[in-house]
Amino acid sequence: MSAPTIDFGLQFFPDVGPDEKSAQAYWNESLTLVGLADELGYGHIRTVEHYCNRYGGYSTNPIVFLSAASQRSSRARLITGALLPVFNNPLKMAGEIGMLDAISNGRMEAGFARAFLPHEFRTFGRSLDESIARFDEGIEQVRRLLEEEDITLTGIFHSFENVTSLPRPTQIPRPPFWYATTSSPQSFEKAGRLGHKIMTIPRSAPQLRELFGIYRDAWRAAGHPGNGTIMMTIAMYCAGNSKEATDTYREPVNRHQRYLADAASDWAAGTTSKDYPNHPKMLEALRKMDHDAMRPLNMVWTGSPTEIIDMITTLHNDVGGFDVASLMSNAWTLPADKAAASMRLFSEQIMPHFKAR
Repeated sequence: MSAPTIDFGLQFFPDVGPDEKSAQAYWNESLTLVGLADELGYGHIRTVEHYCNRYGGYSTNPIVFLSAASQRSSRARLITGALLPVFNNPLKMAGEIGMLDAISNGRMEAGFARAFLPHEFRTFGRSLDESIARFDEGIEQVRRLLEEEDITLTGIFHSFENVTSLPRPTQIPRPPFWYATTSSPQSFEKAGRLGHKIMTIPRSAPQLRELFGIYRDAWRAAGHPGNGTIMMTIAMYCAGNSKEATDTYREPVNRHQRYLADAASDWAAGTTSKDYPNHPKMLEALRKMDHDAMRPLNMVWTGSPTEIIDMITTLHNDVGGFDVASLMSNAWTLPADKAAASMRLFSEQIMPHFKAR
C-alpha cells in the first residue's frame, strides 16, 4: 500500500511565562526557525490566540507574528491557529486578514476557534453561553466583509452600515477559512457544510474517524468539490534514536499538558455552560494524558525517523486519513539549534515518504 500524501508545517505555541523565558527570546528563536521553512519544505507557519496565561498568552494576536514570519519565508502559507471571534470585532479581524494577505502576497489562511478557557471569557467580560452565537455571527460577518463591498450587516453583537473593509483581500474572493474544533459533531458538520477546512488535535482514533466522516459527508452533500481538508496538530521531536528523542521531548509534552490543564482548571471548579457541555469531563481526561500515555496512541511523534514514519502511517489509517500535520517542534526549553536539527532530520528522512507521487 502506498504512503498517504501529507503536507507538513510548523505550529508555534508559546507555553511559557515571563519567569521562564522572555517573549523577546521566544519569538526571536521562533523566527529563526521560520527562516528554515522554505529550505526544508515546510508548507505552513501557524500560531494561536490566547491571553493572560502561560498557556499561549505570549500570542495575543497571531497576525502580528505571522506578518513577521511572512518576511522570513516566501513560500509557506501563514495560518492563524486560531482567531477568536468572541473577543474581537469582525471589522478589525477582516482588516487585519486583508493586511496579512497583502503583506504575504496572498499566502494568508484564516483559522477561527470558539475559545474554551473560562478565564479568558471573564477577562473580556464575555459569557460562555454566548460562545456559539458570537462565533457563528463573527465568522459570517468576517466572510462577508472580505467578499463584499459597501455592505450593511445587522447582528446581535456587531452591526455595520454601508462599510467596505480595507485593505481588500489579495486572494479572491478571500483567503481560505479553517474551523478549529475538537469533539463536537455539530462543528464538524457545520464546517463541512460551509466548505471550510478543519484543524483539530489527536484524541481517540475511532472518535476522530467518526467525526471526520461527518465532516466529509457534509462537505460532499453541500456540493463542494473534493473531500475537504483536515489538519492535525501534533508535538514532534525527531532524533537519531528513540531514547534521545523521548528523553528530550517528554518533559516539554508533559509541561504543555500541565499548563493546558491549569489554564482550563475552572471547568473542574464547577464552571458550566450550555455551549460547553463536555468540557468538565474533558479536563478530567487531560489530567490523565502525558507523553508516555500519548505516544503509544500516536498522539505525539517522538522517535527515530523510522519510528515516526510508522506513527504517522498508523494514525492516518486509524482516523480515516488527514491532509495536513502542524508540528509543535520548538518547546521553549529546547535550544533553537536542537529544534532546527529535529526539523531538518524530519524534513530529510520523513517528509519525502509522504510527498505526492
